[in-house]
Amino acid sequence: MKGTVELAPRYNLRGSLTFAEKLRNHFRRYKLLHLMALPCVIWLIVFKYAPMTGLIMAFKNYRGAAQGFAGIFSAKWIGLKNFETFFNSIYFGRLLSNTLLISFLRLIFAFPISIIFALLLNELANPHFKKIVQTVSYMPHFLSWVVIATLAKTLLSTDGGVINQLITAFGGKPIYFMADEKWFRWVLVITGIWQSMGWSSIVYIAAISGLPQEQYESATLDGANKLQQIWHITLPGIKSIIAIMLIMQVGRAMTDNFEQVFNMYSPAVYKVGDIFDTYVYRAGITDANFSYSTAVGLFKSVCSLILVLTTNKITNKLDAGGLW
Repeated sequence: MKGTVELAPRYNLRGSLTFAEKLRNHFRRYKLLHLMALPCVIWLIVFKYAPMTGLIMAFKNYRGAAQGFAGIFSAKWIGLKNFETFFNSIYFGRLLSNTLLISFLRLIFAFPISIIFALLLNELANPHFKKIVQTVSYMPHFLSWVVIATLAKTLLSTDGGVINQLITAFGGKPIYFMADEKWFRWVLVITGIWQSMGWSSIVYIAAISGLPQEQYESATLDGANKLQQIWHITLPGIKSIIAIMLIMQVGRAMTDNFEQVFNMYSPAVYKVGDIFDTYVYRAGITDANFSYSTAVGLFKSVCSLILVLTTNKITNKLDAGGLW
């Protein structure tokens, strides 16, 4: 018999395809999608997973340039000493409370505002005006925190700042917001809302646009007003997206404020503005205390993991869906 006889796929004892065969078929079927995802996978490996080998420094007495790269693995093992030093320092309570409080304020105020903004945009009848509003709201996201911090310092300055001019015009006294412990956290929250509100609303706008319009038409015939439609149709329809975004926001709670705080804070507000990432930067980069700063960073990452797992479990319990 001429020609090549095609061999049948290999089956295990239960008659199903082997894991290797399933994996091969999967990659053949979705090879273009995997090629598109390849740059992201490489980026994650190079910048996220490969640097994790350096976490061993948290348990060693590594002295940086004096020992070189190989010293990361050959340095003296000191166990949990770096963690004990951090836990017994005055910075532990300060950093933990500041990081969680600032992130909590952003979660309470910034997270709902993005949803509300998306709901309001969805109700705009004029498509041209809607596009203009969307474009303007997205623009702050593309500004670096260096630029935003400069704008904030200019507007809030006691020497000619617009905000303080309004305060004095109404008979008040100038406030140096950037160096006042009572106001600094609120400056972070408000500037964070301004920077992220429009961009964060994109996901919700996309989710709302995918909801069946027949539900709104039926609700209108039944006499439901706009608020009732939002409460009974829109919000339940996007609750899974809200849950996923909430989990991601909580996961970034310990790491999402570095650029903002670093460009805005000063020694005058360290007590209320210093967070884990800014402290790790000073201890690791400025003071070259690599082992100690790695230990602090590792503790922060463990806290982030606990927050993500807890939030995911809560959203699943509430039947809102989670990441897993």
